[in-house]
Amino acid sequence: MKYVLLICDDETVSPSMEEIAADPAYRAYGAEVERRGAVLGGARLRPVADATTVRVRDGETLVSDGPFAETKDFVGGIDIIECADLDEAIAIAARHPYASRGCVEVRPVWE
Repeated sequence: MKYVLLICDDETVSPSMEEIAADPAYRAYGAEVERRGAVLGGARLRPVADATTVRVRDGETLVSDGPFAETKDFVGGIDIIECADLDEAIAIAARHPYASRGCVEVRPVWE
């Protein structure tokens, strides 16, 4: 079964790409997901200041700068994994370094 891990955190205190690359916890997480053969894809997202929100209301396209919600925690990235079941997806999410500082939402993918 496929799952998307939504990596959420307060982006005002998020590490840089260089810090992530040098952090042993991130390397260990990547190695574990690779070892399980669960990696399907993923990406880190740019800050919410770079976001554009699109809504269509009554046939009119409304475009606004920024995120869709006012909140401290934002989705900062995604991992797409394939696992045997939800328990395995939870085990992988629990190993993600952001699980101990923000949160990781596990969401099944429609197939």
